[in-house]
Amino acid sequence: MTIRNLEYAVSPRSVAVVGATERIGSVGRVVFDNIVSGGFEGDIWPLNPKHSQVAGRRCYAKVADLPGVPDLAVIVTPPDTVPGVVRDLAEKGTRAAVVITAGLTRENGLRQAMLDAAKPSLMRIIGPNTVGLMVPPVKLNAGFAHMAARSGNIALISQSGAIATSLIDWAAENNVGFSRIVSLGDMADVDVGDCLDMLAGDFHTRAIAMYLESIPNPRKFMSAARAAARLKPVIAIKPGRHEQAAKAAATHTGALSGADRVVDAALRRAGVLRVKDLAELFDAAETIARYAPLERARVGILTNGGGAGVLAVDKLIDRGGEMAELLPSTIERLNRLLPPTWSHANPVDIVGDAAPQRYGAALEALAADPGADVIMVMNCPTGLGSSPDAARKVAELGDEGEIAGKPVLACWLGEHTAREGRRILTEAGIASFETPEDAAIAASYLSEWSRAQRALLRTPPSQGEDPVSGKAAAHAIFRQVAGEGRRMLTEPEAKAAIAAYGISVPRTIVARSAPDVAQAAGQLLESSERVVVKLLSKAVSHKSDIGGVVLDIATASGAGEAAKSIEARLSARAPDAKVDGYTVQTMVVRKHAQELILGMNLDPMFGPIILFGAGGTAVEVLNDTAIALPPLDGVLAEDLIDATRIGRLLAGYRDQKPANRAAIIAALNGLSQMIVDFPCLVSLDINPLLADGEGVIALDARIEIDPRRVDEPAPNPALAIRPYPSGWSRDFASDGFSYHIRPIMPADAMLYPAFLAKISPDDLRLRFLSPRKNFPDQMLKRLTQLDYDRDIAFVALEKDTGALAGIGRLSCDPDHRIAEYALLVRTDLQGHGLGWDLLKQIIDYARAEGIGRIEGMILNENRKMLTMCREFGFSVAHHSSEPGLSVATLDVKTQT
Repeated sequence: MTIRNLEYAVSPRSVAVVGATERIGSVGRVVFDNIVSGGFEGDIWPLNPKHSQVAGRRCYAKVADLPGVPDLAVIVTPPDTVPGVVRDLAEKGTRAAVVITAGLTRENGLRQAMLDAAKPSLMRIIGPNTVGLMVPPVKLNAGFAHMAARSGNIALISQSGAIATSLIDWAAENNVGFSRIVSLGDMADVDVGDCLDMLAGDFHTRAIAMYLESIPNPRKFMSAARAAARLKPVIAIKPGRHEQAAKAAATHTGALSGADRVVDAALRRAGVLRVKDLAELFDAAETIARYAPLERARVGILTNGGGAGVLAVDKLIDRGGEMAELLPSTIERLNRLLPPTWSHANPVDIVGDAAPQRYGAALEALAADPGADVIMVMNCPTGLGSSPDAARKVAELGDEGEIAGKPVLACWLGEHTAREGRRILTEAGIASFETPEDAAIAASYLSEWSRAQRALLRTPPSQGEDPVSGKAAAHAIFRQVAGEGRRMLTEPEAKAAIAAYGISVPRTIVARSAPDVAQAAGQLLESSERVVVKLLSKAVSHKSDIGGVVLDIATASGAGEAAKSIEARLSARAPDAKVDGYTVQTMVVRKHAQELILGMNLDPMFGPIILFGAGGTAVEVLNDTAIALPPLDGVLAEDLIDATRIGRLLAGYRDQKPANRAAIIAALNGLSQMIVDFPCLVSLDINPLLADGEGVIALDARIEIDPRRVDEPAPNPALAIRPYPSGWSRDFASDGFSYHIRPIMPADAMLYPAFLAKISPDDLRLRFLSPRKNFPDQMLKRLTQLDYDRDIAFVALEKDTGALAGIGRLSCDPDHRIAEYALLVRTDLQGHGLGWDLLKQIIDYARAEGIGRIEGMILNENRKMLTMCREFGFSVAHHSSEPGLSVATLDVKTQT
């Protein structure tokens, strides 16, 4: 479950406090007093068989005695009583409860007993072991926090009650208000993903702040976070950033992929802005909640003190921010307005004797420059100008925190005189900060938020529909290994598996003895100048560590001697390891190639992860790697490359030519597809992967599998992000027209303009329920970049041209109970059965996904669609509140 029945928790009309008591200082009394004193305007009913009254209100002995059905119950009774209380409330009709009581654990069985009691009526449980729930817009303080929060537009989700109460206290001092505060406690039922789904559509909430200690359901979390982040800022703090990586691992990837790096990659993929400490959490939320996302966040700084401006610039650049380049016309305008001693650059230092009029004129000029997206205005107290008066001038120019439509961030330095200036600015809706560094960090939030939004909406280049897949070949290798009871593949087996996914490997011959090595080397030296001899041992993972690799061999006899020397070193350093043979391969010499690593490992929280970076024997010392969650596409693969220092070297420098970036991307996508195809993969290293202008080639590979899972079907269920549903592609022909129907891809955004140009205005009106002319680029990206766990769209492409002919779309609620469908077929192709086939595809998909019901909103005049729905078995009824609209409903589970 996700948002089902949570509306009763955040918008209750009545509250019952089970365990309310007269005893001063008890949790039951504090909770009850907080609800009453907070001003909640609905019914408040105390329950406790030991009291006839609590705080002057009638107290009820049992749930059945209540005069009505409480929307929300707050439970503060002893642990062993909670399951029975929940059962009584569920039978009464209550649909949400906050369980403050601690001590309901898996070990004592009380946690499961509570959930079992709630399940028949789908009652939602927040907690147990929580400090409670606050809904300031309805004046509800249903917990034992020491104070109520003021109303605002930031929602807080916290997995720590202590942190939640601390943040409430901090927010009160900093004039920060909340829309919802949910202390999740032990998360027996309601978790972070549920809250994100609820808050994504909450009109009271403009930004979501999270304190996370764990993410128990990663796929649900990622799906919910991505959905929420597309609509509003989501900011998170996750402690434990310096956990030690694995000390012992079969692959370099295992050693390099520390848990926090994976969390960072996951939050970045979800479009969530991560901050480091509690102060930053609300600074970021408050700043971002004020303004719409920016395409860029180039900062123009206005100050009356040069030193303050320099401090702000340093911090801004440290945070990856961007300074505005002022136009010559802006410089000229400022020359006319300011004394000759002004800075003549950004930061615009208007000199210490600046009067309010100078502030105003210079600020208007700076805000008018098209190269400045964000304005930072600063004031240092001097004896030549009034800080409060300067603040009044800035406030006078501001309009809801903006000047000329651009966000304004203010920094009034000092204490006595600055305090009044900050008050004036805050009351005018202008974000105000005490130090230049704080203001610069706030500006960086805007740029980081814009980067997060761009990452969510970037469109990969047009590419083939099916990635390279050597599933059959790799499966045969894995089955052979599993049949022998092994987990680690030999080097030749690993190379064969990755080669099946399009990753080039050198020509390799397996030899069993030193004479065989000499013979194999002779064959390879006929077409190669040098060969390499490597140990082949199922007991040795890192061959270089025991001297198991000999390079640059020019003769067959030298290769045979190399094999003997390897065996001697193995006997000395690892006497228990067995020599299974040797691999002899052509030596790849690419003088200007970069050594890379591609890897895969299993994270305990997020499942399979991909690692990329600088490779070679010193990979762990260099530690120049980045992590991403599969599945990847071209854009995500590029982002992964660019997140490393070696990514810049791959672009070329001085006389070094660029590496073949497309080949690196193809290798990353091939690895990603292998992960999607095989749940049995445990870890994988391709190290080194040589990359230069010619392409890439893997000199070594190492793969570990779980033999028990070799035959499990794809897609890999451990993926935190559901992969592209490639199994839903098929061809369709009707009336002489041939189409290919498949799930939509992000690159399909490029097909939309030509498609929409061939749809009549009337057909657009019927599809979107109102006239529509403009389809902004961002809208097209949202239509094509789907979370396949929530939504699906099927495109019908003309087989001969590849042009977009029609689209069928299905959007599920987070609970996967109900989904809304929509169809749009090109005007010139209607009447040939394409719409019928797309609707059939949608129904088949809904049934396969276990969706209970699909619905469509249809204008009454859209007779063709209404007729088709009835032929499919939909029931059609007039919309209850929209006279011109009908609702078509199909019970998928009963429809055959």
